[in-house]
Parts: sequence; C-alpha cells; structure tokens
Amino acid sequence: MKILVTGGAGFIGSAFVRLTAPVHSIVNLDKLTYAGNLDNLKSIEGHPNYTFAKADICDAAAVEAVFAEHKPEAVVHFAAESHVDRSILSPEPVVATNFMGSFQMLEAAKRHGVSRYVHVSTDEVYGSNDEPHDADESWPLIASSPYSSSKAGSDLLALSYYKTYKMPVVVTRASNNYGPYQFPEKLIPLMISNALDDQPLPIYGDGQQVRDWLYVDDHCRAILSVLEKGREGEVYNVGGSRALANLDVVHRILEITGKPESLMVRVKDRPGHDRRYAITSEKIEKETGWKARMDFEVGLKATVDWYVANREWVSRVKSGAYRDYYSQNYGAR
Repeated sequence: MKILVTGGAGFIGSAFVRLTAPVHSIVNLDKLTYAGNLDNLKSIEGHPNYTFAKADICDAAAVEAVFAEHKPEAVVHFAAESHVDRSILSPEPVVATNFMGSFQMLEAAKRHGVSRYVHVSTDEVYGSNDEPHDADESWPLIASSPYSSSKAGSDLLALSYYKTYKMPVVVTRASNNYGPYQFPEKLIPLMISNALDDQPLPIYGDGQQVRDWLYVDDHCRAILSVLEKGREGEVYNVGGSRALANLDVVHRILEITGKPESLMVRVKDRPGHDRRYAITSEKIEKETGWKARMDFEVGLKATVDWYVANREWVSRVKSGAYRDYYSQNYGAR
C-alpha cells in the first residue's frame, strides 16, 4: 500500500514511518517546523519504500502537487500544532494548521479517491473527566484549550466527509504519548532533559493533573491496525491504561536519572488546565485485536536511556527559538 503520511518528521509521525516503511510505500509530507526533524528518520533514509516531500498542509497547491505526483492509496494525517502551551500563547497558527490544514488534506484526498483516510487526534477533545469515569468514543467533546478545540473541530470535519461524501474516514484519539525522539516541550522529555542538565523542573500548580500514558510505538501499531481493520466513519480511542499524576511521573524520572527532588520548582498553573484525562480502549481492542504492550515503568526507563544516549540530538533541537519559547512560557510563572 502507498501511504501518504503528514507530519512524518514529527515525534509520532516519524515513529509510524519507521514502523511501516519496511512493509508499505511511504510518502512523508512535512513542513519541517520546530518539531519536525529529519534526524528522526536517519534509520530509513535512502530506503526504497520511503520518499520525503516538503510541503505545508495549509498550502492547497502544494498538497495537490504531492497527491498528483505520488498518487497515494491511503492517508494517515498526523500533521498538527500539538502543544497546549503554545496554543495558549499564540492560538492563530494552531487553529490554521489543525483545522484549515485538515480541510486542505480532506479536499485533496476526496479529489483523488483514496481508499482509507486516518485522521489522528487526541483524548484532549473530551476535556476533563472525574474518577471513575473513563471516556469512550460516545463521550461529548468538551475541549478546554485552543489546541484541543481545533482538534475537536477537525475531528468533526473529517467525520463529516464520511457522512456527506462517503469518504473512507476513520478517526483515532490517543492519550499522552511518550518515547524516543519527542521534542522537549511535553512533560516527559522536558523533565528528562532538564534533569540531565541539572536545570529546574517546572511543575504546574500542585502537579496532580492526571494523564494516561501511551508508548509511542504502541500508538503507531494502533494506527496501523485501524488503517487495516477499522470501520469507516468510526472513532477509536487509543490509551495506554496507565493513568498517573504528573508529579508521580516526575518523581519516577528523578529516581531513574538519580537527580534530587530539589530540582522541582512549582510554577503558576496554565489557564484552563484540565485535571484528568482517561479513556477506554475497549472498542479498538475488540474490533482490531490491538492492545498496548509496553509497561510504563519499562517504557519510561527506555525513554530516559534514549535521551541519555542522544544528548547531541537534544542539544540540536533546543535552538534559540526553543529557548525564547521556554522563557516566555515558564519565566513569568
């Protein structure tokens, strides 16, 4: 199968490309923003099944040119501005990429008659839920940030193309991902990177916000299972079944790295911070046979080990632009 993957140089997209390129023909469409890094794909560089196309999903002409040249049979749409904090500081590019970029992709896929379109989304569209309730696919969408709102809107847009145009669309909503090659702005890579450099670890509020943790390779296997076995017009939750408070995760990272708890610094909580995300993956498990394999403690240790072994990669991605953002987001809290 020839698969067009958007955002294939990003954290999750590159993991999916590395997983599938040995089996399927992959065209990686990526704008190469701050979070897109072709270093993530060194292991498959030059592989006969892999092609890179630099393009912006918001550029209709560029997207059309990629479809016309490569004629993909399927699309897996990862490309998004995915960081909540950045969406709070500057919502316009997030809304433009996540909603209008998704619109351009759907239009091109409709024109070219793809046989499967997987729209990759997030559990954040469900908003916060209290114990013991875990969101299933029928849970209402109660997005709290410009990021999650833009994703909720693009989910509904993608599903409308199934209902209106009978496009073979499937939507996945995953919990918090972690693993190698993740840009150091999300909780786990940020805390690992700062701990290794003996820098302060900024903890929002009381640190008791709960997230469900999913190893990135498990997520990619889930997307592949939906690509092959998912029902058109359906939504599939993808969770790691490991819900932990942020503070618990940070304690584990400090224990693995051998760094002192004195590095933790409490900072003012971000606006609209959801308290708890938790989803059930019963539907995808029942319909496709997928199940998360990675134990969180094993996966976290492997992730820390990767960052220890790849300090040069971390140093390269922490550019001046990253330092400016970091100062703006955490400096005044």
